[in-house]
Amino acid sequence: MNVDIDLQYQVNELPTHQQKDAAAWEAYRPERQLALVRHCFRTLHLAESVELSIAVVDEQEMARLHVEWMDLPGPTDVMSFPMDELRDGTPEQLTEGTLGDIVLCPAVAARQAEAAGHSTEDEYFLLTVHGILHLLGHDHAQEDEREVMFALQRDLLTSFLGRPAPMETMH
Repeated sequence: MNVDIDLQYQVNELPTHQQKDAAAWEAYRPERQLALVRHCFRTLHLAESVELSIAVVDEQEMARLHVEWMDLPGPTDVMSFPMDELRDGTPEQLTEGTLGDIVLCPAVAARQAEAAGHSTEDEYFLLTVHGILHLLGHDHAQEDEREVMFALQRDLLTSFLGRPAPMETMH
């Protein structure tokens, strides 16, 4: 599993204007995220050679990306940028290639977690799985797609956490 995690800021290096979001940045624990990604790769039958990049950025950078790539204003919680248009594998045929990039925004994640009544770490787990599923071609634009994607998302999270998955935070 080749996963690169790029944190725009370390908690102890947050600029003054980011200090209000320190708890949200602190809640992102790369070792726990890697364990989740490893679980998703195994469950979705992705080869060990599959590459994934995760960036954790502030609201300003997320808002810039959101406008640039989606033509939508303001920051969002997660964005996914697929590379090789991979799909879930099977036990007989593991998927290989470059999955792509996931971008997460701590401030938005923390607000959504609070509104949903679960931890910021659970929100990161939710957003990471959501991003991986988008990278594998899953979507939720249509109701039937949404049911399939969200059921898989809940199954992945429940089996990783060993407890019921946090509720989706669709905004």
